Amino acid sequence: MSDAPEVSRPVVTPVRVVIALCLVAPFVAMLWVSSYAKVEPTFIGIPFFYWYQMLWVLISTVLTMIAYKLWQRDQRARKEGGRS
Repeated sequence: MSDAPEVSRPVVTPVRVVIALCLVAPFVAMLWVSSYAKVEPTFIGIPFFYWYQMLWVLISTVLTMIAYKLWQRDQRARKEGGRS
């Protein structure tokens, strides 16, 4: 019989797990330096160490876009579910 508003707790759903993985993957890939600290294979004369990191810039962009779109879809579904 309290007048305090109900506080909604964060809900862990499969979509939110995918969002988290999309956002964490680039950090793991870049922090695991021993996996890419080498010269070979070269790409257009650029050592692997450099082109691997530049490739992750593009991959990170795509993963962030995917995470954002999934988050938007999740938020719309929560709003629609709350109305009924």
